Amino acid sequence: MGKVLTRLAAAFVGLALMAAAPLSSQDRKFQDFVRDFRAVALAQGIKPATYDLAMANIARNPRIETLNLNQPEFARAVWSYLDSAVSDKRVADGRAGLAANLQTLNAIEAKYGVPKEVLVSIWGNESDFGHGHEPFNMFEALATLAYDGPRADYAKPELIAALKMMQQQHYTPQQMTASWAGAFGQTQFTPTTFLAHAADGDGDGVIDLWHSAADALASTANVLADAGWERGNVWGYEVALPRDFPYELADPDQAKPVAEWKKLGIRTIAGNALPSSDEPGAVFLPAGARGPAFMVFDNFKVVLKYNNATSYALAVCLLADRIRGLGPVVSSWPRDEQTLTREERVAFQTYLTTLGYDIGTIDGVLGRKARTATRAWQKAHALPADGFPTEDLLTRIAVEAQGKK
Repeated sequence: MGKVLTRLAAAFVGLALMAAAPLSSQDRKFQDFVRDFRAVALAQGIKPATYDLAMANIARNPRIETLNLNQPEFARAVWSYLDSAVSDKRVADGRAGLAANLQTLNAIEAKYGVPKEVLVSIWGNESDFGHGHEPFNMFEALATLAYDGPRADYAKPELIAALKMMQQQHYTPQQMTASWAGAFGQTQFTPTTFLAHAADGDGDGVIDLWHSAADALASTANVLADAGWERGNVWGYEVALPRDFPYELADPDQAKPVAEWKKLGIRTIAGNALPSSDEPGAVFLPAGARGPAFMVFDNFKVVLKYNNATSYALAVCLLADRIRGLGPVVSSWPRDEQTLTREERVAFQTYLTTLGYDIGTIDGVLGRKARTATRAWQKAHALPADGFPTEDLLTRIAVEAQGKK
């Protein structure tokens, strides 16, 4: 008995020491944010009781901070991302999910004009058709992103929107599970998107994106329709480029009439003439000049508005095609290439900046400005100006930048 009491006493002493341990500077900053953000929330119509209940017992989550720096859409090679996102199993599960919900999906497609295969594809990519697990407290996730770091400007309005969701829909904090980024439900809505586009797909008078597939699919269709989805138009298709193709023209933002692409020698991947279309298209090279090429149209950009990562948008569109019965990508991926780490992407941006190129913010995300700068460097060095960062390209740019220093 005495030994048991001794162990209990030691345990209580340990807990007391842990409780008395000083907070890290980041933890103090987080606590200060939670305290001060209360006034911001109340000024936007959040009731004190709502805020206090939602924010009770949350803490800075270092796991979320780590995940924020290593998003799979940016950290993995596009072919590796597609291997899982458009796997044979995912295709089979998607066809089964479509068949099981066909009546509901047909009604949603008729109302919003978004193909049911696209909706099922998003459903699969976001939550494995409703089977995905959301392990985080939504308020803790968003507060962790909002108190400091690169996504603070995104997370603060999302945190306000989450509080409004709780207040308007009478959810409990325990119900409001989310991903590390604060997205939730079977098609991973953000709170602001929920407030603007959530729809009651099953007609029961309650919107529940966590448990109702009909609500999630109808809400997703509403988002895409409001974003400009063009009923009856395709997202794009795989194409074959001629040997002398000017790769600096290959960018989703450089749309041209299909007739102009025909003049440059672009054909379908089967070798046929491009289908006639009045809609401008753009050439998209997700893996640079050595990988597959796609002709993409406005509906592809609409999917990007749902999730602004080209790997994600391509996965959604390709999976939708496979569910519809079309074949896989024909061209080979450059699987010998190694994806740049975040540190290498930062170095890539830094070296280009040293050489006088405008890449925007040095943040490890190679966005539009970085792609434009990369193309300019490649063109100046007589290389295919595809804007695709590789280890070899990083080495070449580093050597030149260090020589300039």
